[in-house]
Amino acid sequence: MKEKKSIKTSLVTGGAGFIGSHVADQLLKMGHRVMVLDDLSGGFAENVNSGCKFIKGSILNKKLLESIFEHNRIDYVFHLAAYAAEGLSHFIRIFNYENNILGSVHLINLAVKYNIKRFVFTSSIAVYGTNQIPMVETLEPQPEDPYGIAKYAVEMDLESAHKIFGLDYTIFRPHNVYGERQNCGDPYRNVLGIFLNNILDKKPVCIFGNGKQTRAFSYIGDIAPIIAKSVKVQKAKNEVFNIGSDKFCSILELVKTMERVTGSPIEIEFLPPRKEVLHARANHAKAKRIFGSPKNTDLEEGIKIMFAWAKRRGSMTPRIFGNIELEKNMPLSWKNITEHK
Repeated sequence: MKEKKSIKTSLVTGGAGFIGSHVADQLLKMGHRVMVLDDLSGGFAENVNSGCKFIKGSILNKKLLESIFEHNRIDYVFHLAAYAAEGLSHFIRIFNYENNILGSVHLINLAVKYNIKRFVFTSSIAVYGTNQIPMVETLEPQPEDPYGIAKYAVEMDLESAHKIFGLDYTIFRPHNVYGERQNCGDPYRNVLGIFLNNILDKKPVCIFGNGKQTRAFSYIGDIAPIIAKSVKVQKAKNEVFNIGSDKFCSILELVKTMERVTGSPIEIEFLPPRKEVLHARANHAKAKRIFGSPKNTDLEEGIKIMFAWAKRRGSMTPRIFGNIELEKNMPLSWKNITEHK
C-alpha cells in the first residue's frame, strides 16, 4: 500500500500584492495549502485567490507571526512582503529598513525556530547597483539605494542563518516585472504600470531624463512559476538566481510599444533626471541551467495582456506615501504629489 503524500503548507508574505498573488496561485496549482499574510499597504484583497487562507497583518507584528507558525505546520516560506519603491527609498530610510530588513529577520528567526524546509526570498536586481552588465550572480553587489541595501542585507542574513542554523534558502533577483494585478496607482514605482494608469486617465506619461535609460521588462507569467516551483528543485537550494527577460529596451522604446498596443499616440512630459541606475539587465544562464529555459513573453504581447486587464479593472487612485522622512533632493514631481495629497 502506497504511503499517502502529505500536503505541503506554504506561507506567502505579501501574497495580496502583485508578484506574491501570482506565486500563491502557482502554489495552489502545485497542490499546496497556501496561507497569505499581507497588510494591504500595497496589495489588494481582491488579488488573493479564494483557495488561500488570508491573514491581514504585518511582518512587523511579532506576536501575530509567532501565532501563525505556532498553530500551523508550515513547510515553506515565500517572502515577498516589502515596500519596493526603489527610488523613494532614499527619502523613507527608516521605514524602508524597518519593513525590508527587520520584518524579514522576524520571519527568518521563526523559520529557524520551526524548522522550515526552505525559505524562498524575492530580492531584487537593485542589489547590483551600477555594475557590469549584463549583471551576473558572481558579481559583488554594489547597491546604491536603501532598498537595494536592505535586500542585500537580507540575502547575507539568510546565508548566515544557513551556516549557523542549517536554514535552507533560495534567493531570486527579479527585475522590472509587469503584468496583471500590478499596483498601477503607486506613483513611485513600476514605470509600466504608472504609464498605463496615466493612459487610462488620458494624462501624459512622465519620463525622468531623456528616456534612453534601459530596462529588461519581465512578464509576471514567466516569473511566478519559477519562484513557486523552486522548492521542488534540489539544485536550487542555498543558491541565488537572476530571473527575468533577456530582452531590454529604452523607456522611449517602451512608450512606442505601448502606442502600438493602445492604438493611440502618447504624450510625454520630460522631467529632470533623477538618481537611478541608467542601464539594468541581467544574465540568466544560471537560472536556465537549473530550471530550464523559461517562457519569454514578448514585451508587446505582455503589454497587450496587461492593458486588457487594466481596462477591465479601470484606472487606480494613486496611493500617496504619507510619511516622507527627507525631502531634500527629492524629485520635484514626487514632492508635489506629497504636498498635494
